[in-house]
Amino acid sequence: MLIDLHGKTALVCGSTQGIGRASAMQLAGCGARVVLLARNEEKLKEVCASLKQANGVQHLYYLADFSKPETLKQTLESVTVPVDIIINNTGGPPSGPANAASPDQYLDAFRQHLICNQIIVQQFLKGMQERKWGRIINIISTSVKAPLKNLGVSNTVRAAVGNWSKTLANELGPYGITVNNILPGATDTERLEAIIKNNAAKKNAAEDEIRKEMLHEIPAGRFADPREPAYAVAFLASEFAAYINGINLPVDGGRTPNL
Repeated sequence: MLIDLHGKTALVCGSTQGIGRASAMQLAGCGARVVLLARNEEKLKEVCASLKQANGVQHLYYLADFSKPETLKQTLESVTVPVDIIINNTGGPPSGPANAASPDQYLDAFRQHLICNQIIVQQFLKGMQERKWGRIINIISTSVKAPLKNLGVSNTVRAAVGNWSKTLANELGPYGITVNNILPGATDTERLEAIIKNNAAKKNAAEDEIRKEMLHEIPAGRFADPREPAYAVAFLASEFAAYINGINLPVDGGRTPNL
């Protein structure tokens, strides 16, 4: 099964590190033109230069800060290429219990995730509808299925994005557009290291101890490589997934306790 995305353009958010970067690399490897979107220009240049180029395709990058949704639309309006594939991916909110989070923390999380996702989809949706083809893939979290400890704000906003996605899938299916969610488990990224460090500080424990506790919850016995959820992204972006719509796909080594 050879995934061929030649002739398609993929917008990848949060594409300078972790799962976003791995997804950009994978999609470019499948032949897609990749439009990178993140807030660090030096890292964007680095990733853009490292992407595989096929048939003279030139990859692009744009600066965007998802904490400022009002400027995101202006940035997207400068994207002159038609976008066929959207990978919504944003770093998660800080850890902590739901009951201790301030209203502003919830508002910030909703802006950076749900509101920015909506802005991005609305910017490119008309073109997808006209072409009768599109893929919207959201990198969320297994907390959509089962809330995770000490991630109160994240659990809340991830669930909101999950239901937004399912609603879009129902609305856009007749246009040949699929909307699906990747639910990564514990993945070896900077985000995971930050969570481990934060939990260790709160518990006054060694980081290795926290890491072992997390690994104990994963039947596979290891953290995911960022390339592993990226493989799922490439599959859902392909023609092979044309009849898969409105699903949550965990890539978690079996950690999620329910189906």
